[in-house]
Parts: sequence; structure tokens; C-alpha cells
Amino acid sequence: MGGGNTRKERPGSYRGFELLPVHLYVLVHLKKAGVDYAKMMAKVSGLPLELIEDAINDLLELGLIERDSGSAIKRSRARFKKAFEVHKHHTYYRLSREGELFVRSIDEWWLKRYFNSLIPDGWKVVNALVESRDVREAGRKVQLNDNIIEELKILRFVTEKGRKTEFFKRLWEFLQ
Repeated sequence: MGGGNTRKERPGSYRGFELLPVHLYVLVHLKKAGVDYAKMMAKVSGLPLELIEDAINDLLELGLIERDSGSAIKRSRARFKKAFEVHKHHTYYRLSREGELFVRSIDEWWLKRYFNSLIPDGWKVVNALVESRDVREAGRKVQLNDNIIEELKILRFVTEKGRKTEFFKRLWEFLQ
């Protein structure tokens, strides 16, 4: 499999490129959606459009996603669309073959290593956050210091007030 993510590679990287949670989100969003466009990914995740566009450009460069050609798109390919067929008014993206293989390789082992590489005890922290209403409740389940809470904010997993973001909820939902 020509240079994909191997078990020997650093967790959270692909061909030496550090994958951020937003990159992971775009990949799993496209896996669920089939094809989609940047503005919709931003809307669903609650992230700024510019952040999604930057992630898309990175993933295009890595060859994990590609532009979808054609002028119309059927619901069978764009699973989040409500209409049977839609004429494209945006640039749509889909996983490349390499991207499909990479997303398929994401398992619990990979996720544990990935989240642990982002923050100390990241896997435990993320699971505690998933099972909690907010960061304060998660802090009763695992040790959360100010640095970890600040990192959760930087990663856009929690808001300034400590609530889970829509981005974090969607990312976790799509990873399941």
C-alpha cells in the first residue's frame, strides 16, 4: 500500500504530516457523506469555513481526498442530500482510494495512540468528555489540569465555558 499510514509511523501522522482533529473530521465526514462541499462540512461541524478549507487543501495535497467531477450529484453518492439529484453549485470532494484505505485503517488502537499523542492521557480524557456534559464533569472522572483544559479548547473540543463543541460531538459520532 504505497506509503500509507503504517503501525510504525508516529501516531497522528500520515506520511510525516501531522494530522489535526480537523483533518480527521474532514476524512470521516466524507466517509459518512460520500461526497460533500466545504461550506456544508463547516456548517455541520460548527467550525469556521476557513479552517475546513485549509484542512481540505492539506488533504488534497496528501492525496487523501480529491475533487468530485461532474455537474450533478445523486443522493446515492451524497448521502447527506435530501433531494434525489442536485446540481452542483460548490466544489465537492470525496475520499480518494488512498483516503478510503486510510480511513478504513482507523481502529480503536489507532485512535488511542492518536488522542494520547495530542494530550496526556488523551484517550481517557476524550472518553471521559464523551460520557460527560462538560469539562467539569469529565474532570471528576479523569485528572484534568489547566493545561489539558486549555489544549481541549485549542483543539476545539470544548468551548471557553467548558461545554463540548458541536465539532467534538460530530467527530466522535463519525468515528464510531
